[in-house]
Amino acid sequence: MRYTGPAWRQARRLGYSVLGNGKELAKRQTVPGVHGNDRPKKKTEYGKQLTEKQKLRFTYGMSEKQFRRFFMIAKADKEKSTGLALFQILESRLDNLVYRLGFATTRRQARQLVTHGHVTVNGKKVDIPSYLVSVNDVISFKDASKSLKIVREAIDSKPAIPAYVSVDANKVEGTFVRLPERSELTSEIDEAQVIEFYNRKL
Repeated sequence: MRYTGPAWRQARRLGYSVLGNGKELAKRQTVPGVHGNDRPKKKTEYGKQLTEKQKLRFTYGMSEKQFRRFFMIAKADKEKSTGLALFQILESRLDNLVYRLGFATTRRQARQLVTHGHVTVNGKKVDIPSYLVSVNDVISFKDASKSLKIVREAIDSKPAIPAYVSVDANKVEGTFVRLPERSELTSEIDEAQVIEFYNRKL
């Protein structure tokens, strides 16, 4: 199942902002529990691999079953490294691109917008957050949804927009221009550990 609890609990346990803005860790960075970080334990190799996998899975808000399926797709790609292929698949998700385009302040918020039927791809409504968008696809909102308060607030906050998407804020529309390079994505996740985690299970 996909985790639906508070993001701060995930972030504190992993020592990593799953929302990408650091807000969950702003007040307290210790792990959940009575003793917090009083008795830190050295992680095993498996523990390190599990942590990196959870960081990536929780960042994109996916169930273990769904994340594993995407990993297997990435592993089958013979033209690029498994780590890059996995990142590019995750970045191609519709909810992630709504977030990347600056139409939502978090991926969770973007997922809700998609699920509630506000988002279109090439003019057609798509309400599946995990829908994989193709390069050059155009992402927009239904006319009645373009004035939603949360969408306007997200746009007005003027978030940083990555180079692999283009945005027309006035039209509340954006295009997935190209697949991202690894250097354009977070350096706080070691995808090699994620690969090792699944390779030992296969």
